[in-house]
Parts: sequence; C-alpha cells; structure tokens
Amino acid sequence: MFFSSRGVALLLGFSIALVTTAFLSLVEGVTTQALLVAWLLAFSSAYILIQITLDFLVFKEINKIHVMINKLRRKDLSFVDEKQPKSSSVNPWRGINREILDYAAHKQKEINDLKKMEEFRREFVANVSHELKTPIFAAQGFVYTLLDGAAEQAKLRKKFLRKAARSLDGLDLLVQDLLTLSQMETGGIKMHYEHFNIQETVQEVFDQLESEAEKKGIELKLETNQPITYVYADRQRIYQVMINLVGNAIKYTKQEGKTVTVFFTETTNGVDIIVQDEGRGIPAGDIKRIFERFYRVEKSRARNKGGTGLGLAIVKHIVEAHQSEVRVKSKVGAGSTFSFILPRGEEPIQPTLEIPQPESEEVE
Repeated sequence: MFFSSRGVALLLGFSIALVTTAFLSLVEGVTTQALLVAWLLAFSSAYILIQITLDFLVFKEINKIHVMINKLRRKDLSFVDEKQPKSSSVNPWRGINREILDYAAHKQKEINDLKKMEEFRREFVANVSHELKTPIFAAQGFVYTLLDGAAEQAKLRKKFLRKAARSLDGLDLLVQDLLTLSQMETGGIKMHYEHFNIQETVQEVFDQLESEAEKKGIELKLETNQPITYVYADRQRIYQVMINLVGNAIKYTKQEGKTVTVFFTETTNGVDIIVQDEGRGIPAGDIKRIFERFYRVEKSRARNKGGTGLGLAIVKHIVEAHQSEVRVKSKVGAGSTFSFILPRGEEPIQPTLEIPQPESEEVE
C-alpha cells in the first residue's frame, strides 16, 4: 500500500499532522480540542495535496512508463502508432515518457524496414534462382543429349549446340545485368556527362531494333518540333535506357500496324523524353512494381518474351543517377507512355581549321 500514491500521502500527511500538533502542544493555553482540530486540518490538507501531486506528477507517468516497458518486453509495439501530443510540460517524468515513446517508434521503424528487407531478400533470391535455373537447365539438356549420341548426327549436333549457345548467351546477359545493377546501387558506376544530340541517339536505337520491329509489323517513329535537340547526360547510359524502353514497347505490342513513337518536349527543367506505344498496357495495380527486379506483369507468358527482367530496374537507376525520375502512364488496351527529363545541353563548338597563308615574297 505504501508504494502507491495513497499510501505515501497517508504516511506523509500523518507525519506532517503529528509534527504540527507537537509544536502546537508547546504553546501555553492550547486546548486538546484545538490540537485535535489542528491535527485533522494538517492531515487532510497534506494528504490531499500530496496525493494529487504524486498522482499527476509522478505515479501517473511512472505507470505509463511501466506499461510501455512491459509492452516492449513482449515486443508489442502497438502503442507506437498511437498519436501522442507533444507537451511543453516541465515535468521530468513526462519527458522521460516521451523519450521512451520516441525510442520505441524508432525501433518500430527499424523492425518494419528489416521485415521489408527480409521479404525483398527472399523474393530476390527466389527470382534469381529461378532465372538462373532456366538457361542452365536448358544448356544442360542440350549438352547431355549430344553426349547421349546426338552428336554423331551433324544436323542435330549443330542445332543443339546453337540452342545451348543461345541459353548460355541468355545466362551471360542475366549475369551482366545483375552486375550492372549491383554496381549502380553501390555507386560503382560513375556517369560521364557530355553534350550530345538525343535525336541521333534515338535514331541509333531505332537502327538497332529495326529488324525486331519489322518482324512484328511495328513502325518506329521519331517526332520532334526542332531539327536538333541537345541534352547533357551520359550518352552510353541514356542509350541503354532508350534500348530498354523502346525494346519493351516493341516486345509487348502484339498487333501489326501499331506504332512506337519517341518525341521530345522542351520544359523549364530541361528536355522531356517520351516513349509511347500502342500495346496492351499495364494494369494499374502493377505500375508501382514494374521497376522491381524480375517483376513481370504476365507471369505465365513473360518468359517467352525473352529478356532478363532487369531492364526497367536498370532504367530506373540510370535515370535517378541523372537526378530525374521515370514517369509512367498506361491504360489497359490503349498502350503505355514512359517519360523522363534530362538537362538541356548545348551544341558542341566545332574547332575551325586555320589555313596558313603563304608569306608574300618581297620583290627587290
């Protein structure tokens, strides 16, 4: 009982009343009735004041701290989500309470981050294992088939070796993309900025993907209001970005006669580069996840489309390294639009060649 506010208040109130009465008893002429009244007044006032003080300034806050500590021991951090108004009270116990709550909130955030990282790690390991398993098993199957006797037939030998080589090429591409992505995340790849004509880069991308587009009957179109558009960026990395974006637009456009269009828009922040297709589009629930590693919108058929599943993740890291972001607009059945902004560049100054003039001979 004496460890509660009431017990402490009773003990202190009784002591104060006893001391007060003892001093009053030393005064001549004080009656017993007066001493009893003084004792009751001293006890009641001291008891009430002390209990109120202890309840609101000490025990109430200590009880809160005790409850939070017990929840922390049980790893119950539900109280962290409760909104606690910040008080300007000078009560030190309330300040300690606030510090514990802030500490618990910080730990809760760390726990949530660790859970997300663990979930991401498990998903990443599973995806990598699956992606590596496909080309390895394919190459193994072709090689073992050759070892079992198919190598004696020249036609089958060449066919299976070509398929095994294609599987190993896919495996090499996957490993290279993983290394590129890892180096970008750790800052191992530095951007080499230069002024260059983005239209020339896009035309190079079109030339690279022209045969693939022709096979599917898709037109590649470059539209611009300006004859030349210069940007300031890493030309090689932006070429990689455009290869991935235009390649995906071709890959996921099913019908013939469709168009993949690249155009530019001048903005106050630079040059807005836009890649627009007329493909099947991306569902709204998948747009936020398409930049994750190995994430595929169509799980069942995406593997037949080829690729490593890392293209958009690499695009995201390259664009973010240029202090920009990739924006996506898509509607199922109507196509998708990917865009990002690069700083405006300047046309490189071409050095002029000075032709030395022959010295004139003086005629004597």
